[in-house]
Amino acid sequence: MIESLPRREREVFETLCRLEKGTTSAVRVAMTGDLSDSAVRTLLARLEAKGLVGRTADEDGFVYRPLPRPETIAASALRRTVDTFFAGSAAMAATALLGLTQRLRPEELEALERAIDEARERGS
Repeated sequence: MIESLPRREREVFETLCRLEKGTTSAVRVAMTGDLSDSAVRTLLARLEAKGLVGRTADEDGFVYRPLPRPETIAASALRRTVDTFFAGSAAMAATALLGLTQRLRPEELEALERAIDEARERGS
């Protein structure tokens, strides 16, 4: 879905997803680069026209939010990454992700163990 967006629209959309919601100024501040509020507002309007962003009026102006759920977008992006860089292997991707951190917190280890147990139960 987002891979077909022009680069700047994708950057604005990804920033808004990270923020979960925000004003034009909040999105601009969270982005790298030197876009003006006007440019960010234009890009948000384009994303709204494409059905990817919604807005509501607030005392601070308009507050924008991504319309697709961030989990849905994340799952799609992760699937593309696994397919592209890890030959479709979730195990290879997980191994690479685990190599990025020095130490996992106990709750992270428990979540990983649960995910592995659930995969075994499904017969994966």
